[in-house]
Amino acid sequence: MPASVYKFVQPASYNFEFAEVDTNKKIGELRLKPSSILWKPKGAREYHAASLDDFITWMKTKGTVSK
Repeated sequence: MPASVYKFVQPASYNFEFAEVDTNKKIGELRLKPSSILWKPKGAREYHAASLDDFITWMKTKGTVSK
């Protein structure tokens, strides 16, 4: 069998769209990157960003413990 000339490439970021359950209307997008988390409300042109370290600190102080 010949050697592979192709490989899987991991994406640089993951994008998720959020919508209301009842109406299925989009409310925004969340983008996860290795260094930051970005949020863009529906209709916005730019993302709001937080470093991963800032997000972790915020979740530890403002978040609730979940199982």
